[in-house]
Amino acid sequence: MMKHYSLLSLGLLAIGLAHGQSSSGWTTLFDGKSLNGFTAIGNANWKVADGAIEATSGTGFLVSNGSYKNFEMRVEFWVDEPANSGVFLRCADRKQVSAANSYEVNIYDTRADQKYATGAIVDVAGPPTPVKAGGRWNTFEITARGNRLTVTLNGVKTADGESSKFAEGPFALQHGAGILKFRKVEIRPL
Repeated sequence: MMKHYSLLSLGLLAIGLAHGQSSSGWTTLFDGKSLNGFTAIGNANWKVADGAIEATSGTGFLVSNGSYKNFEMRVEFWVDEPANSGVFLRCADRKQVSAANSYEVNIYDTRADQKYATGAIVDVAGPPTPVKAGGRWNTFEITARGNRLTVTLNGVKTADGESSKFAEGPFALQHGAGILKFRKVEIRPL
């Protein structure tokens, strides 16, 4: 009986790994080669270059095909200083994503209202002091558990708040302005 369960466990692990899921429960949503797993909306010039998702003009989103409720997410990104981007969570409408119908984890160093600049969850919580991400690779660690949302940027907590506006939905990567790249996008359900 024990041998049967061991073989079953190994089989399930192999299936998970074949679909981008690691043994620790993380699923890789960007393979470094294609935009499979995402639907583009808007006119941003999304492409894959040097193992990263990149956009340099237009505006729009890459919307995940999956929908998520409670999760941890890791996103590596690079932006130039004037970039306006973000990671939108629990999007209520996958065809028209905005900060009004989802949570926006902002990447926007030059935002006029620095309260909700880079590292903030717009209209929910922001960093105690402004954070700059331009010109280097950065890592967001985002957690959504019930009404609690937290963001860590490069190991420093930048936002921690509660909101019950949006319970579940896809996430979206945004290009609003400047040059941006995403090279790692992983998610783990909680």
